[in-house]
Amino acid sequence: MNLDITRLRADTPGTAGLIHFNNAGCALPPREVVDAMTGYLRLEMEIGGYETAARMKTQLDRPYSALAELLNAQTDEIAVLENATRAWDMAFYAVRMAPGDRVLTTRTEYCSNYIAFLQRAKRDGIEIDVAPSLDNGDVDLAAFEKMIGPRTKLIALTHVATSGGLVNPAAAIGAIAKRANVPYLLDACQSVGQMAIDVEAIGCDMLSATARKFLRGPRGIGFLYVRKSILDRLDPPFLDDFAADWYADGDYRLRADARRFETPECSFAAKVGFGVALDYALALPMAEIEARVAALAAALRARLADVPGVTIQDRGTRRCGIVTFTKAGILAPALKAKLAERKINVTVSVAEATRLDLIPRGIDKMIRASVHYYNTEDEIARFAEAIEALALEDAR
Repeated sequence: MNLDITRLRADTPGTAGLIHFNNAGCALPPREVVDAMTGYLRLEMEIGGYETAARMKTQLDRPYSALAELLNAQTDEIAVLENATRAWDMAFYAVRMAPGDRVLTTRTEYCSNYIAFLQRAKRDGIEIDVAPSLDNGDVDLAAFEKMIGPRTKLIALTHVATSGGLVNPAAAIGAIAKRANVPYLLDACQSVGQMAIDVEAIGCDMLSATARKFLRGPRGIGFLYVRKSILDRLDPPFLDDFAADWYADGDYRLRADARRFETPECSFAAKVGFGVALDYALALPMAEIEARVAALAAALRARLADVPGVTIQDRGTRRCGIVTFTKAGILAPALKAKLAERKINVTVSVAEATRLDLIPRGIDKMIRASVHYYNTEDEIARFAEAIEALALEDAR
């Protein structure tokens, strides 16, 4: 089966009016995702919120089984939360750590996660170990493994850096974590949906991601995978009557599945839309999605490399659908604004998002263009032509 790009673009109305190269921020949803959400909201308007939830239980349950299928997990290992940050937080803050315990990470860790490390360092006295990178940006796996000690209580890794197309070797680190018997938390926000993610092959114990990026779901919803075997080693940072039951003896008991990390209220319309987005993704061959996204990104890098003044900033042995670059003579925010005038969507990556990666490289801001399978070779050519035209305008 080959991806039917014409049909996929027809399912995605936004592709008709713009070039959307901001899929790592928020991809364009298929029409049926939006239809499912608006239909759910109309039903709430007509019969009430609780009544709609009862009637739509099958659709509200669908994300759990669909995510289990997508990740090669079990349905009861899935929690659906209001966003990926909260999902990651629920896992990270559930790991029991005492003063002097250590978390091991890499130089491409995302700022939101690193801030959480810093908070627990201040509050709980934990210590943060950062593994070095090789000259090409890859994590030094030999050094990584040597840094694990008896006080290492967590390995936390961002799979795909927000600051470039580098794909960290998640499975190789999973093997290291298994040998060391250290829990492993993977932030897969930028990888789920653009490449195959198999939690058994990777070996992670916890994984968080969002709906809105390469899965093409709605904003305001994310998920958390927690391996059954580690569930009772985690202490959820807060509980309510959805996560636990209150007993007459004055004690409480956690529910037996990963949904102990959820709360009862969320955007139910978004949850239904997420289920539809997951079904849309599962109907397509992931191997073909991964190959097409990688090929489009490689073509974009190659085309931009021919534009005078453009420097590709991506590093790593393995790269994905995120392409970062700078353009001599124009700051990234100004370039983004000029592209927006031409109905081209990109975003700006800033040093504050991945300080340990970008600041040593002397990069303050750069353009991040991210492709998805519904993008085309023609859009890549038009994008590069726009960059060249802007260079000519600046010269004048």
